[in-house]
Amino acid sequence: MMPRIVRALGSRGALAVALIAASSLSAPARHASAQQAKSKSASFDRRIVPTAGKTPELRVPTWTKLTLGNGAQLIVSEKHGLPLVSFQINFVGGADQYEPATKTGLANFVASMLTEGTTHRTGDQISNDLQLLGTSVGTQIGAESGRMAFLSTKDKFGPTLAILADLLENPTFPADALERLRSRAIIGLTQNRDRTAGIASAVFPKVLYTTDHPYGRVTTEASVKAITRDDLVSFYKSYFQPGHAVITVVGDVKADDVKQTIEKALVGWASGGSPPSFAYPPAPAPKATTIYLVDKPGAAQSTFAIGEVGPPRDTPDYYALRVMNEMLGVLFQSRLNHNIREVKGYSYGVGSGFAFGRGPGAFRAGGEIVTAKSDSALIEFMKELRDIRGPRPPSDDEMAQAKASLVQSLPANFASVNGINGSIASIYTQGLPEDYYKQFARAIGAVTKEDVVRVAQKYIDPDHLAIVIVGDRAKIEGPLAATRIAPIVWLDLDGNPIANKVTP
Repeated sequence: MMPRIVRALGSRGALAVALIAASSLSAPARHASAQQAKSKSASFDRRIVPTAGKTPELRVPTWTKLTLGNGAQLIVSEKHGLPLVSFQINFVGGADQYEPATKTGLANFVASMLTEGTTHRTGDQISNDLQLLGTSVGTQIGAESGRMAFLSTKDKFGPTLAILADLLENPTFPADALERLRSRAIIGLTQNRDRTAGIASAVFPKVLYTTDHPYGRVTTEASVKAITRDDLVSFYKSYFQPGHAVITVVGDVKADDVKQTIEKALVGWASGGSPPSFAYPPAPAPKATTIYLVDKPGAAQSTFAIGEVGPPRDTPDYYALRVMNEMLGVLFQSRLNHNIREVKGYSYGVGSGFAFGRGPGAFRAGGEIVTAKSDSALIEFMKELRDIRGPRPPSDDEMAQAKASLVQSLPANFASVNGINGSIASIYTQGLPEDYYKQFARAIGAVTKEDVVRVAQKYIDPDHLAIVIVGDRAKIEGPLAATRIAPIVWLDLDGNPIANKVTP
């Protein structure tokens, strides 16, 4: 009877089953069980803090580098023990390099449309074939890189690869699927404009970079409506080229064998293409600190996005910036979160981060703030951003915690075949040295307190910040103005200035 109960209750039935089982015990059995639990509880001293577990050890796997006949690079890392294979075709470059400025969102449409049909399969057939194999093929195209990927058992690797090859080589981009995805995208954008966080995410990059820079562009309803099927085909032909592709395979395979399998499956993927230059235009000159206020009447909270243009990923200050930002806004006990959430109670959580793109990615701090505390929270944000620059230099504990967090979290990236694959792929898509992971701990360990203060002074300038705040203007504008932190400029929901709406 018990198995039937478990099946009927589903995943939430465990507690109910335990209660049923307990209630079916005899009174003496229940008494004995209670006495055992009481005895264990009495012998457990809750005043003693459990000792920390063993520090995780970083084990970076080796890999073999090969080249396919069509020019694509092939990286194979053998990991035996489980019959699993993780496969990725990674593309160097993304929407910022291949997407027309007026067609933002095109790359996402192309990625989604690959599974909508090929010359050999309909969208439903693709879905059914993958389900029978117990896997799926995912395609993503980000700002500066993209990938097609799947995870399969060893015996299903060949058939799954054949389906991926069909998607890669023979997509049809059916018109009806395009219209369905377009409608879904517009609904998503509409919903996003109803959330303060969604509005801030769209407005902040525009304020910081303007739409003349790729980093300042976001998908809009107008750009989505402008996308045609011809645009999809044109993007597909220019983007999915082996000349800027790196295929990474991790799992229960042999390098030479897997190369032959891939060459055979991708025989129709002809050579062509080359890596993009990542030649970004200069970012706009920084402006004096300004509060950009977007009115969202009735908003339950205010969303803050505070920042400025930061350095590219290849900056020599990368490791010092990682340590600095860890203690500023990444760790739960970071300065921003500890102050604004734990001490003041103005938010459920705030933080900060650097985008670290191939170009000058943004530094951004912020979070969701209680409406009535928007002014108080802004004062604390500015205090912490100033203090990290020297008035309150990092303590020994902060340095130790930040470094431990960065170094000890790295081994988890290599705990699975997918994790290993993603870690290896990022080396080639981001242009990192091949020994990056081996020297990471040493580089982090070498960062000093002086380095932290130096990079904070260099990359966080409280006098030249864009402070985007989305909330109920009627409730927050007066208190924000009273802080005298910066003049307030009104923006509409698209991030455009509203004429003559400036609060000094």
